[in-house]
Amino acid sequence: MPAPQGHTAEHYDAVIVGGGHNGLVAAAYLARAGRSVLLLERLNHIGGAAVSTRPFAGVDARLSRYSYLVSLLPPKIVQELGLRFRTRPRTISSYTPVTRAGRPTGLLVGGGERRTRESFARLTGSDREYEAWQRFYGMTGHVARRVFPTLTEPLPTRAELRRRIDDETAWRVLFEEPLGTAVEERFADDTVRGVVLTDALIGTFADAHDPSLAQNRCFLYHVIGGGTGAWDVPVGGMGALTDALAAAAREAGAVLRTGREAVRIETDGRCAEVTHRGAEGEATVSARHVLVNASPEELARLTGDTPPAPAEGAQLKVNMLLTRLPRLRDTAVDPREAFAGTFHIAEGYEQLATAHAQAAAGTLPTAPPSEIYCHSLTDPSILGPALAERGHHTLTLFGLHAPARLFTADHDARREALLEATLAQLDAHLAEPLGDCLATDAEGRPCIEARTPLDLERDLRLPGGHIFHRGLSWPYAEEEGPGRWGVATAHPNVLLCGAGAVRGGGVSGVPGHNAARAVLEDLL
Repeated sequence: MPAPQGHTAEHYDAVIVGGGHNGLVAAAYLARAGRSVLLLERLNHIGGAAVSTRPFAGVDARLSRYSYLVSLLPPKIVQELGLRFRTRPRTISSYTPVTRAGRPTGLLVGGGERRTRESFARLTGSDREYEAWQRFYGMTGHVARRVFPTLTEPLPTRAELRRRIDDETAWRVLFEEPLGTAVEERFADDTVRGVVLTDALIGTFADAHDPSLAQNRCFLYHVIGGGTGAWDVPVGGMGALTDALAAAAREAGAVLRTGREAVRIETDGRCAEVTHRGAEGEATVSARHVLVNASPEELARLTGDTPPAPAEGAQLKVNMLLTRLPRLRDTAVDPREAFAGTFHIAEGYEQLATAHAQAAAGTLPTAPPSEIYCHSLTDPSILGPALAERGHHTLTLFGLHAPARLFTADHDARREALLEATLAQLDAHLAEPLGDCLATDAEGRPCIEARTPLDLERDLRLPGGHIFHRGLSWPYAEEEGPGRWGVATAHPNVLLCGAGAVRGGGVSGVPGHNAARAVLEDLL
C-alpha cells in the first residue's frame, strides 16, 4: 500500500482509538516511556464500559453501570502506573437459594472453611460434595498461579503453557475436554454443579458440553484472576479505575480528546494516518503506531479490511437501587451476607441446560438464570450520605443465556418480558417481593434499568452487545497467532488493544499493557 497522502496537522508517536480502560492503560505506559500520545474517544467522556454513573434522576448513587467487578487486573499495572485505585474483597463468595423437599434452603460459600463445609453438608447431606469442591478448586488454583503471570508476558505457545502448568489432569479438564465432563464426573448435586458451571457462561452463550470449548475458555478467565480467581469490588465504583488511568495518562503527557470519532485508518506499515471527526469537523493526525481499543469488527471497518464473523452477546444487565435489602425465605442466612457475594438465581445445572436450549431455539428462557451482587455492602462510598444512612443499597444483576437474536424483533417488549421473568425467579426465594424494596427516582419511577445486548451495541458499540467483543481466546499462541504480544493485526503498525485481542476480555488492562510493550519494542 502506498504511503498515506495529504497534509497532516499533527504527528504523534502513537494514536489510540478508543478511551476505554485498555486504551487508557496503553496511553499511560507509552507516555510514561516518553512517547507522544493522542487518544481519541467518540463519546464525551472516557471509560468505555468501565464507568460509574448516576442512572436514576435525582438520586445520589454512582453505579458501575456496565462492568462491575475486578479480578483480571494485574497488580503490576496498578503499581507501575502509580494508580490511585484500590479494591476490596468480598467476605462471601456466593449464595445459591434452592427449595429442597418443599423447604427453602441454600448453599453459602464463604465466611470461613467451617461455615462453607457445614453449608455443603446441610444442602447435600454429606461432606462428599465439599471435598470434591476443595479438590477441584485446588486444581484451578494451581492453574491460576501458573497462568495469571503469563498474561503480561510475551505470548507463550500452547506447548510452553502446558509445560508451565505441569498438571496433565488440569490441562485435560480445562483445555481439552468440554467442562461439563469434569463437572459431571466430580460433582453429584445439581446445585453444586450449576454453581461451578456459571463461571463458564458469563457473557458466553454455550452449553456445558459445547465442542467448541467456548465455555472452557470463559471458565479459565473467571478462575485465574490474581492467581486466586477472587472477584473484588472496585472502591468508588468502576469509574474510579478509569478516572485513575486517565489521570496517570495525562500526568505523563498523553493528550486525551473526547467527542472525536475515528472514521478511517490508512497505513503503509511504517506510518499511519487517522481521520477523525467531531463537532468542530474532520481532521487527520499521523502516527508511527495506531492502537485500536475497539472491537475487531470496528478495526476492520476503520482499515477497510474484511470483517470477522459477527459477534453476539448473550446477557441481560440490570441495575437497581433499593430502600432496603429484601428478606429471604431461607432464614438461616442473613441477606447482608447472601447479597454480598454472588447470589445465584435459577442456576442449577439442569436449569442452565434448559435455559440454553430454549434460547438456542429462539425463545426467552422460562426460568432465566442470573446472578446478583450488592456493591454497596462492600463499598458504601458509592451512595450519597443520606442514602447510606437510610439503609439504601444497590443491586447489580447479570442474566445469562439472553443472546441478541432474541431481541431483534419487538425489542422493548421482549426486554420487559425477560426482566419480569428474571425478577420472578428471584422473588421465588424472597420473603417479600423485590418490587416492594425498590427506591424511586426524583420523578417517582422505580430505580431499575435493564440493558440487553442490543442496548449495549447501541450505547457502547459493542458488536452484537458482546461484552468481550468476540469469543474469548486461549491464553497462548495459535499456529497463526497475532504476534509476540497477542495484539498484532494484518498491518505491522496497527495494533489491537481492546478486549478482542488475545488474552483480552474483562476489566484487565492486559491488552493495553501488551500493546504498549509491543510498540516500545518496535521503537527500540
